[in-house]
Amino acid sequence: MKNNFCFLTFLFFSISAFAQINKAEVKDLAFMSGTWVQKSEWGDLEEFWSEPKGESMMSSFRCVKEGKALFYEFVVIELEEGLPVMKMRHFNRGSIAWEEKEKPLLFPLVALKGKRAVFEMKDKSVRLSYQLITKNKLSVVLEEKDKNGQPKKDIFNFTRKL
Repeated sequence: MKNNFCFLTFLFFSISAFAQINKAEVKDLAFMSGTWVQKSEWGDLEEFWSEPKGESMMSSFRCVKEGKALFYEFVVIELEEGLPVMKMRHFNRGSIAWEEKEKPLLFPLVALKGKRAVFEMKDKSVRLSYQLITKNKLSVVLEEKDKNGQPKKDIFNFTRKL
């Protein structure tokens, strides 16, 4: 009986922490602002997030390996129907877009608690979590399915560029 109670308590708090949110503001994401860097197996990563302004934020990202840029991302977060929505586009070298002109990848904000924000595509195929660990440490978790449909998680531990 005690084990069932503990499990139900854990389940309740887990669901509550990640329940669908109904309203948030872009300014609630200010903790993501800054220039963040990391060396990883992907290469040298650099991600810039602007301060919230005009119900929006913007971000640029680049991945450089062996002295050459491999790809870039341009991201905006805009308020839509009371919720921030991340809109992302990828580019190869030469500014060659991956996504179609009218179809950026859309990630509505699905959870926000303190300094942790979770964005997820509507089909739940990709999830991005941003968490400010300390003033100068930002954790970004990319969850998606690999080519075989198996869950895959990449964790990026960025440091604020001073």
